[in-house]
Amino acid sequence: MFSRSLFRCLAIAVLALGSGTCLHAEAPAIPQQKESDPNLPPKGGSWSLREATVTDPSLPRVLLIGDSITNSYLEPTRKALAGKANIDAWITPTTQADKSLPKTLAAILAWQKYAVVHFNLGLHGWQKGRIPEGQYEPLTRQLVENLRKDAPQATLIWATITPVTVKGEPDKLNPDIQPTIEEHNRMALEVMKSAGVEIDDLAGLMAKNLPLAAGDMFHWKPAGVALLTDSVTKSISAALEKQKSK
Repeated sequence: MFSRSLFRCLAIAVLALGSGTCLHAEAPAIPQQKESDPNLPPKGGSWSLREATVTDPSLPRVLLIGDSITNSYLEPTRKALAGKANIDAWITPTTQADKSLPKTLAAILAWQKYAVVHFNLGLHGWQKGRIPEGQYEPLTRQLVENLRKDAPQATLIWATITPVTVKGEPDKLNPDIQPTIEEHNRMALEVMKSAGVEIDDLAGLMAKNLPLAAGDMFHWKPAGVALLTDSVTKSISAALEKQKSK
């Protein structure tokens, strides 16, 4: 006779196969990444792929892609969606112009079958020369095409780039950097709308809550992170509910 523990293991394996979750697949090796700007650390860990702790493989898998802003709301989002989704995250300083990006994304998206990909590449792309002149929009369009090709079953959600404030004066937008951020958001929104990608407008949300900026130009106080978490959680939950109803 089967022992209860063996029966449970077999049951979990069957659930994993049914849900498309790869319980024992090793996470893909991705290129090591560095950020030369000391104002833009990963904050709370290294630039890396963060795998979910899976206790229920029948739950849908979600991937967050983004920089230190994403890293700030990763764990609170996991907590908020506990019992609803298993959440991986690629915390990265990459930009659309990174030549290794298509290969890295393909490897991550082949590793798990994602129901939702919530993504943002923004705060590391404003420095002059990082993205070639005139290439932000076509490279962003190519990013969406690659995500659609490598994860055709996933709902894509683009998170707009959060505001950059004056160092030590969090209620003021940075006059040197913010215009580029806003132009990148404008172009990205055009791409996303034409491609039918859903929008999580973190930029608009935080622009109305600038006093919650941390004062280091880029990051947010705990109350600001809570607002970001709430928005991200709601956008992912809505996407998952919409998939259930199909």
